[in-house]
Amino acid sequence: MSSSSSLQIHRFSKIPSPEEFATQIESKNAPAVFTGCVKEWKAFSKWNVLNGGLDYLMDMVGSSVVGAMLSKSAPVFYGDIRSHERVPLPFSTFLGYCKDILQYGDDGNDSISQLRKQKPEGLVTDHGDHLVGEESRKQIYLAQVPIVNAENDEMAQLECLREDIETPGFLEGKVLAAINLWMNSSRTRSSTHYDPHHNLLCIISGHKQVVLWPPSACSVLYPLPLYGEASNHSAIPLENINFSLYPRAKSMDEYSQKVTLHAGDALFIPEGWFHQVDSGDITIAVNFWWQSDMMSSMLEHMDAYYLRRLMKRLTDKEMDRIECFVRLRLPWIKKWLMQVASLVMEMQVILTKIWI
Repeated sequence: MSSSSSLQIHRFSKIPSPEEFATQIESKNAPAVFTGCVKEWKAFSKWNVLNGGLDYLMDMVGSSVVGAMLSKSAPVFYGDIRSHERVPLPFSTFLGYCKDILQYGDDGNDSISQLRKQKPEGLVTDHGDHLVGEESRKQIYLAQVPIVNAENDEMAQLECLREDIETPGFLEGKVLAAINLWMNSSRTRSSTHYDPHHNLLCIISGHKQVVLWPPSACSVLYPLPLYGEASNHSAIPLENINFSLYPRAKSMDEYSQKVTLHAGDALFIPEGWFHQVDSGDITIAVNFWWQSDMMSSMLEHMDAYYLRRLMKRLTDKEMDRIECFVRLRLPWIKKWLMQVASLVMEMQVILTKIWI
């Protein structure tokens, strides 16, 4: 089943006003691309990797220590905490990796590898493992490094870069939760996941390819259990999918949409939309997170009510399917299926008590 026209990704060459964005784009909860949205930012010219951007960043924040994502499954970076760890990394070290790529390429010939091995900088993981040079460069991704953090100013590791970034005019009046830097030296792939906030992903340098699925495709994406630390991530690996374990994943492509973002573009990813991102070599991006109107209007004392309404809707859908099946099959199945449905509803009541 393909996505309906109302959920298609729309491209806008004209930047919308705050009113147009709120009423015509955000309210539809569908993705949108704004071409050239960030080309007027200082960052667009000053961070340009092909025009001295790495030297500029070295001068501005080279002395900063940032939280880097380290993954031995690189170039794939999974959200499950067991698949990666956060390590402190001097930003100057990471920029050095980027400069190697820019100057020598990523072909791994002997002379380049020898040059990289001479670098004294390296990483020590939580387990005491030492990673140096080429090994660490390919396993590192600067993901979600805070420039602004509304909850804790002290967590804003790159706050001095804020003056190079302009909040798009159509986000006027939004209460921003965070502004983050995303940067990679080598090609990277992020696992499929959704965010609990609205998201505006802005490409400063390089390019990204983003695959998106609407929240209604949840069942084919096998999200991790709610009780885990990465419940917003899909359990399906990006490579070598075992369809015997994830049979519904065969329908993933039927629900997906793909978009390529170039420097200057911005992508609105609504809350709850699953997305998987591939980044080219030395790609720099900034994202804005803000709370959706739906979540901001959901008062805490109403949580149990909303949860019951959602469960009722899902139960009604399942009962409709069961009744349709019964009409098409032998009558003796009806009693058994109704018992199963009753059991499902009892489980939902139990889960409601646990979650609330």
